Amino acid sequence: MSKFTTQHEDFRNLQRRLLYLRTGLLLCLLLLSARLWYLQVVQGTYYHELAEQNRVRTVDLKPARGLIFDRHGELLANNVPSFNLYLTVEDIRDREGLAAALEDLIGLPRAETMKRLIQQAKSYVPILLKSGLTLREAALLEGHRLELTGLRVQAESQRNYVHGPLGSHLLGYVGEVSPEQQEEPDFAGLVQGSIVGKAGVEKTYDRMLRGKPGEKTIEVDARGNERKTVAVVEQTPGEDLYLSLDLRLQRFAESLLGAEAGAVVALDPRNGDVLVMASSPAYDPNVLSRGLTPALWEQIASDTRHPLTNRAMQGQYPPGSTFKIMVASAALESDKWSADTQVRCTGVFPFSRGHVFKDWKRGGHGVLDMYHALVHSCDVYFYNVGHRLGIDTIAETARLFGLGQPTGVDLPSERAGVVPSTEWKQRVRKEQWYPGETISASIGQGYITVTPLQMAVAIGAVSNGGMLYRPRLVRAVRERATGRLQEYPSVERGPVPLHESTLHLLQDALREVVLHGTGGRARSQLVSIAGKTGTAQTVGARASQVSTDEEGIPKQLRDHAWFVAYAPAEDPKIAVAVLVENTGHGGTYAAPIAKALIEEYWKDSDVDDRHQIAG
Repeated sequence: MSKFTTQHEDFRNLQRRLLYLRTGLLLCLLLLSARLWYLQVVQGTYYHELAEQNRVRTVDLKPARGLIFDRHGELLANNVPSFNLYLTVEDIRDREGLAAALEDLIGLPRAETMKRLIQQAKSYVPILLKSGLTLREAALLEGHRLELTGLRVQAESQRNYVHGPLGSHLLGYVGEVSPEQQEEPDFAGLVQGSIVGKAGVEKTYDRMLRGKPGEKTIEVDARGNERKTVAVVEQTPGEDLYLSLDLRLQRFAESLLGAEAGAVVALDPRNGDVLVMASSPAYDPNVLSRGLTPALWEQIASDTRHPLTNRAMQGQYPPGSTFKIMVASAALESDKWSADTQVRCTGVFPFSRGHVFKDWKRGGHGVLDMYHALVHSCDVYFYNVGHRLGIDTIAETARLFGLGQPTGVDLPSERAGVVPSTEWKQRVRKEQWYPGETISASIGQGYITVTPLQMAVAIGAVSNGGMLYRPRLVRAVRERATGRLQEYPSVERGPVPLHESTLHLLQDALREVVLHGTGGRARSQLVSIAGKTGTAQTVGARASQVSTDEEGIPKQLRDHAWFVAYAPAEDPKIAVAVLVENTGHGGTYAAPIAKALIEEYWKDSDVDDRHQIAG
């Protein structure tokens, strides 16, 4: 091969290599351009946001929650200073080390810290790790600030219930907004760590109470420490609530219940104002509002006494003989019975072969008309009434009194109770209605259940001439910024369509119940009281008990005690329903509580001016 041929071949190889090199460089340039286009165009907004957050941060400014007052301007819920611990995930250098340090310094479980870090979607948005730090905990964290990057202790307001457990079911409590709540329209725009109402009026009026958050834009250094404030949008505090609740009466009612489980409700029958809504046992909303740990929640949820249940509006109980008011109304409004219809009570009501219904009074009451049957709460008389009328007539009248449906009180999770009928049993239990079940229903037993609030509304309607009111808990709202007070009017649900003669008989009989009937323990020297006793069985048949003596029956199997009342009998200003679980006869245990509460109300010389809003 000649020298020329060899040089030519080398030149061609060099050209080939240069072509490969140029092609490789072109491909690299194309890849770099594509990557640059992806980063700048497709992901440009994302990385711009990250870059900005490395230099500028937005800190949420949480507004002070609105205050809550009773009807006389007594403070029920306010806000106190608190130290809260926030963490920015992007600024953390060592997650495991940080979690271990927090456990050592302030006792925050390591697993809980790691869980919150994993859940946080946006690494540059601060998350609330712990609220209500003690002064010592805040000082410890500030002392280790240089090595614990990403942490920030911030002074904020914390909800405080001035009287602890007093009125807890009515007021409710607050807590951190949950991820599920953030998906709901009412909580749209709230960031993680925002405080919202979880129960009671705190939940119903949350949008008013929580106000509007603000924000502060700050410049930070490489460690996430604040260097300069760029801009501030001030937060707007929440609005204040004025309740119809009478704090003094509420405290007294809760003391009357003591350690017993039950409820006391007192309304103003002239407008539906809720003066008292006591439920026992209660809970401390301060504990629940300052960090509800899984262990604490498990402890509360497993409590067999169910302290979180508002028995006044969520407890559903057989009404016992208080239901005779509705049965009497159904009879007097029908063409099958009259006020003069008499029944001989021998203590038993033979219903069918081998099945006898008994009266509460052994030996019976003798011959009675409707008036005296109510006064002495004669079961046999009402067995006869129920047997004559049938369940559907009774159910229709009971619903006219508001039973079997929510009262509309401005609190969440109200229960409706049950007013049974032939249609109800077929729909719910897929069974026919049996005549013997009407006999039980005619004295408030069997399937029928009511809440103490429903019975307070019902007895209020009897007292005021037949008008049902929606229970009113919030009477006014005040804007903190302007001081403007917006009053909420009372709401009439409509009249109970009873003849005047029916209402007069009921009112006269209920007055006599206290003077000379089963409600004698409610008789007062201070004010005239009208009312009706009730004893609701908790077991299927009393005859199954070993002993007929109340003291010989286990506590959990004893009857519930009822008493519904109003006063003064001639010009009612307060209507009361008392339910005490597992204590026995209503006239023995519930009537004295109602009497004491009414007398306490009556002692106030300002009784005629209670409709005025304090402030």
